[in-house]
Amino acid sequence: MKRLSWLVVAMTFLSAAAWAQSEAQKSFEQLKSLAGEWEGPVTIQPPVPEMGGDNKPLHVSLRVTSRGHALVHELQEAGTPLDATKYDHPVTMMYLDGDQLTLVHYCDAGNRPRMTGKVSPDGKKVEFELVDISGGTKYGHMHEGVFTMVDANHHVEDWTYMMPGDKPMHAHFELHRVQ
Repeated sequence: MKRLSWLVVAMTFLSAAAWAQSEAQKSFEQLKSLAGEWEGPVTIQPPVPEMGGDNKPLHVSLRVTSRGHALVHELQEAGTPLDATKYDHPVTMMYLDGDQLTLVHYCDAGNRPRMTGKVSPDGKKVEFELVDISGGTKYGHMHEGVFTMVDANHHVEDWTYMMPGDKPMHAHFELHRVQ
């Protein structure tokens, strides 16, 4: 009888462990909750005058795809058409790769940085750090991304772009849900 009791306890423990979500899965579910249309101003440091200055309105679309296995992040200047041949329109894909939250940024600089993400101890931020890059870095590359959940209708994105010569440029988006 004692053996049966231990067997039941062991099976219960193993079942619970198998169904428990990893930190990567929790982070991914949190990011998927951002699905929708978002707008808000961007602040860039150091300022880049040819990019139109601070508080330029952005539009971000986040869409769950591939039966819930991927999240598409599309960025464009608010009010511009979705014409990637004339306007900057980078696309970022986020997905689980085993037990790792992964991001691939398809950049207008012609490269594809791959990053891995981790949730902050307070559970409000998902921080992505560079792992490697496909394509050239002549024009720079995206180096880091941070998503901060404020509430169901607000989130913040912070992106660090490494300019040629490894000079960092930081973009801060204050976004509110429009759909």
